[in-house]
Amino acid sequence: MKKLTSKEVRNFYLNFFESHNHTIIPSASIVPENDPTVLFTTAGMHPLVPYLLGEKHPAGNRLCDVQKCIRTSDIEDVGDASHLTFFEMLGNWSLGDYFKEEAIKMSYEFLTSPNYLNIPKEKLYFTCFAGDETAPRDEESYNIWHSLGVAEDHLFYLPKEHNFWILGSGIGPCGPDSEMFYDTGKPKCSEKCDPSCDCGKYLEIWNDVFMEYYRDEDGKLTKLKQQNVDTGMGLERIITVLNGYESVYDTDIFQNLKEKLEQLSNKKYEDNKKSFRIIMDHVRTSTFILGDDHGITPSNIGAGYVLRRLIRRAIRHLRKLDLMEDSLMKLANVVIEDYQDIYHELGKNKDFIITELEKEGVKFGKTIKDGEKLFYKVIKHLDNDTISGEDAFKLFDTFGFPLEMTEELAKENNLNVDTKGFAEKFKEHQEKSRTIDAGSFKGGLADNSYESTKYHTLAHIMLAALQQMYGPDIVQKGCNITSERIRFDFNLNHKMTDDEKKTLTNIVNEKIQEGIPVTMEEMPYEEAKEKGAHGTFEDKYGSIVKVYSIGNFSKEICGGPHVKNTNELGKFRIIKEESSSAGVRRMKAILENN
Repeated sequence: MKKLTSKEVRNFYLNFFESHNHTIIPSASIVPENDPTVLFTTAGMHPLVPYLLGEKHPAGNRLCDVQKCIRTSDIEDVGDASHLTFFEMLGNWSLGDYFKEEAIKMSYEFLTSPNYLNIPKEKLYFTCFAGDETAPRDEESYNIWHSLGVAEDHLFYLPKEHNFWILGSGIGPCGPDSEMFYDTGKPKCSEKCDPSCDCGKYLEIWNDVFMEYYRDEDGKLTKLKQQNVDTGMGLERIITVLNGYESVYDTDIFQNLKEKLEQLSNKKYEDNKKSFRIIMDHVRTSTFILGDDHGITPSNIGAGYVLRRLIRRAIRHLRKLDLMEDSLMKLANVVIEDYQDIYHELGKNKDFIITELEKEGVKFGKTIKDGEKLFYKVIKHLDNDTISGEDAFKLFDTFGFPLEMTEELAKENNLNVDTKGFAEKFKEHQEKSRTIDAGSFKGGLADNSYESTKYHTLAHIMLAALQQMYGPDIVQKGCNITSERIRFDFNLNHKMTDDEKKTLTNIVNEKIQEGIPVTMEEMPYEEAKEKGAHGTFEDKYGSIVKVYSIGNFSKEICGGPHVKNTNELGKFRIIKEESSSAGVRRMKAILENN
């Protein structure tokens, strides 16, 4: 088989589904809008959940995209052959249109056609849901694969943990899935070896999810009115598999980064695989986080904390290669150059990316000094020759001080480190991270409740009021909504005075009391801009958009949902206004009953 590049696979995928009447939509932001349950977009379906639940998508009911995703729950595993924190997910969607038969036939065609991936049919294996007491065996999918010529010994029924998809919360749309596997050619580990085995013979390359049920809080499944198809194929993984590479880092995706790092360090990748992989992955992910229009910066909480960990872990491994922090910026420039034609926000935010990496590099230099001070303070009060796991983890969690650095300093002082105790503490921390990262997202908002919808509408009024006060250059930099409050980030170069906060409160409450209808129109994106509609994150919009208007006061491109009239909102009150990052203010507010 011919070696395929990431660009070729991206184009193959989008062109194939466009030829099958799908509309190509741009990647959504790497940060979920108005969703406090996850820090980052973790899957291709994440931004589309409202539409999977029945809301009408302006681009139609057949969609395809390449979605930027970040998963950081396994950050410590990065450095091996397969783990990544940033990845691109290829996806195609049916929102109440086609279902199992057409989805499976398109999947098989794309995988095996000489015009697309051209995978030998004998290398492919498929799994279907085996059924249980809550849902029947998915014989329909099995029979469709079989009708396409797939032999029975290449088809497997697997239980729910392998072939049934449900949101992390366990509540919401769900259904059986059918997974596609590639035979690596490795020998079977046993007679019972099948695609559920982790021995490495079978690698999953694609997943078709058939959302035909809704699962309630009691675990009961009922049929959905709208049956959907949601698929996901990891770009980095499919390129690795198709080209027969041992590692995702052998693909063209990392080629330019690898060459730049070899040039800077005067060291070879083959001799320093773990450090090279960690640096390449973390720099790529950090560049995409900083390049997002939400303006995330390194901090000690939330997404900013993850960003800080990634940057500092990269710096730690740069130092292992005898490189200083300024190499980060040189590597980030490579990432920007590689991706800016696909993700335009990277080029647009280049100066911000480089500045923040430089600032964090300087801070971490000081952190290392502070961490060393704490280290020597800890060992000064030791009762024995071992640094406890709790102290080692405190160095790691508080100062970003890697365990291996603690071990190196301990060795220099003829001491040991309780690595088992550290691992226990770290596992506790990791479980918390996984809960945040996997989330129980319901998409768009924290939930689809009426209260959350009110706060979503309030965000439009707040932005229009801020623009009335400070001018049209004020834009939304982020928004976090629950059913109880709104957290709204916007650009402003000073702290709001009490008078300014009072003015904002009065403007918002006046618009609420006026009882202005909230209306929606669908129109081409260019027409929406000509009519003065604001779009905060322009790169994510498709050719047809929804425009929500609140009288003549606010006109925004948005995915919804919204109330029908501003008088439904209640009374607006600011709880807190503070700095979020340089040039960005954060306001927390609530709606009270009148």
